[in-house]
Amino acid sequence: MNEAIFRAINGLAGRFGWLDAVMIFCARYLMYALILGVAFELLRNYKRWRNMAVVSISSALIARFGVIPVIRWFYSELRPYQVLSQVNLLVAKEVEASFPSGHTVFSFALATGVYLYNKKAGWYYLFLAALIGFARVFTGVHWPYDIIGGMVIGVGTALVCDRLYRKYKNRRGL
Repeated sequence: MNEAIFRAINGLAGRFGWLDAVMIFCARYLMYALILGVAFELLRNYKRWRNMAVVSISSALIARFGVIPVIRWFYSELRPYQVLSQVNLLVAKEVEASFPSGHTVFSFALATGVYLYNKKAGWYYLFLAALIGFARVFTGVHWPYDIIGGMVIGVGTALVCDRLYRKYKNRRGL
């Protein structure tokens, strides 16, 4: 099933130049726009969005640079272009293991952090995080299961970080 879904999504690549360009942008750079959005809100109204920024950015960093390396230490999945023939690879080959998608983990942790403090903006962030995951499959660098795993890990990490942060704040009386 993982391969069938991958082929259906990745099979859309290479048909329309404009769509390929949009998906390449989403797969490689949209994550940075999400970070800039959080930073912009923080600068615009520090007192109101400080907690959101702390939770969203810290959970994204912890998920990407703490949780993922541990998972990849114990479980290594080859990327689609390493296993399948005729993959429409639209971005440079990556050397790390495929599971879970680092871009997706980071984006969903960040988006969940935003959602916990601002539901309306959070829905936009979650949609954009899903678009990043879809684009990672579209461009040929991840399996669909890598994206699903990344979603679960990103959301879970943000929820844990938020809970710990709120406990810390309550103990400190902040």
